[in-house]
Amino acid sequence: MTKRKRIQEETELPTSTRSTDQRIFQNDTHLSKPRKNGRKRGSPKSTRLGCETSTEASPDGPTVEEVDPIFPGHSKSSHIVSSPLPIRKALLKWYATVCTDRGMPWRKPHDVNLDMKGRAQRAYEVWVSEIMLQQTQVATVIPYYNAWMKKSVVDLAKSSVDEVNALWKGLGYYSRASRLLAAAQIVVRDYQGRLPNNAKEMEAHIPGIGRYSAGAISSIAYGERVPVVDGNVHRLFSRFLVLHAPPKSKATQDILWAAATAMVEHEYDDADYPGDINQALIELGSTICRHQSLPDIEDLCDLCEPLTKENGVTVYPMKAKKKKARVELDVVSIVEWRSIDDRQFLLVRRPDKGLLAGLYEFPTTYMASAPALMEIPSDLVHQQLLDVLEDSVLPCKEKSLQSLEPKCSSSPEYRVVNVTPMGDVSHVFSHIKKTYRVQWVVIEGGTQPPLLKCGPGQPSLDHGEYNTPKNAFWASVTSVTKANISTGVDKIWKYALTIWETQEVYS
Repeated sequence: MTKRKRIQEETELPTSTRSTDQRIFQNDTHLSKPRKNGRKRGSPKSTRLGCETSTEASPDGPTVEEVDPIFPGHSKSSHIVSSPLPIRKALLKWYATVCTDRGMPWRKPHDVNLDMKGRAQRAYEVWVSEIMLQQTQVATVIPYYNAWMKKSVVDLAKSSVDEVNALWKGLGYYSRASRLLAAAQIVVRDYQGRLPNNAKEMEAHIPGIGRYSAGAISSIAYGERVPVVDGNVHRLFSRFLVLHAPPKSKATQDILWAAATAMVEHEYDDADYPGDINQALIELGSTICRHQSLPDIEDLCDLCEPLTKENGVTVYPMKAKKKKARVELDVVSIVEWRSIDDRQFLLVRRPDKGLLAGLYEFPTTYMASAPALMEIPSDLVHQQLLDVLEDSVLPCKEKSLQSLEPKCSSSPEYRVVNVTPMGDVSHVFSHIKKTYRVQWVVIEGGTQPPLLKCGPGQPSLDHGEYNTPKNAFWASVTSVTKANISTGVDKIWKYALTIWETQEVYS
């Protein structure tokens, strides 16, 4: 018997046309409180169906307010979970059969024998997993999580930004890594290496932990009865409560958080562990109540936007209007210093805040006039070098040399001997369409690469000492890809290597 069929048989409402996520639950008592016989005196029982209406009395189960998909309005009470107990029981019974199916190492059964140290370790595990899972699929996260958990929170707090970014490399959204580092330092300094044991304090004092993450960590690790609403729970309750309203509005968010709160706080017994309840809701939303998985169910109220008869349940939750990705242009200079027997490439560290914080890149300048820029300004290279190099470098005498072959000079003076346009490389972020306009800049002179300006240090926890990440450094041909560079920079580098190979440069 399949899991879905077994779940359906365990529910008590008629299941012929009910949506999958509703069948998981014992009943729909959140809409009205029935009398002992399951209905109001003198009124037939009605059942909410996928896209139909039934007023036929059911032999068992509670009364559910009728929903007609073309009816112009409905009661606001339709959006309230008023009797969560039977729903929760059915949900937890289902979750017990599937909780280990996806092999997630951070998902562990609740252990009542854990001491404070053990619960703090569980909090750290859940915290790291929740941050990694933001905007990232489970299968991608698992190997990164396993590698990361070789560090304790104390080890993490002592790490440098470069060490943290190296562990995070390839996972994307690198600001998450820097926030984990900053938060770990606070946890070690102010909380003896243990995350606060309640959601309110965690959200207020630990960077990068919002309401959802605080609820997940506190309920799973510490057993606090606090709700969670992520994208999966949002979608699940939007469908279960027939809520089609602007997803980011306060009124919508209040309804969803109230429903989630009811599931963990109302009519509970001690056997219903809040962490399991929250994980069950997330699991149901992510594996069964998915974006395009269910039959029709629709309605509207004074909060909800109108729907047509053709709309299916997958319109829930209402989609937020996405901002159009902005178009940007960066000028990237692949700066190479070369001698007769050596080649070194300049990598510069990005700021600690903002896009791709703390990662390395080739000298890059953002150009505000992106669409209008046809040629790279001739003085831009000189300015990029002034920002990084301690030694002075004479500008190139020619705008661009026709030959790409190296003509190494033995002069003690550093001079730009070649500036060659290499074309454009496109890279898309979630909110930015970036074009990298690449040029190859060759410096000759001296027996060693030009000296670099010193970069700022970053305070560590060790008695005021400093872990000093390099502001810039020279990398050999083979070590560029080993540095903490982003996917976009890696794409630029491979593009340049391809051009050099095609034109047989340095062959």
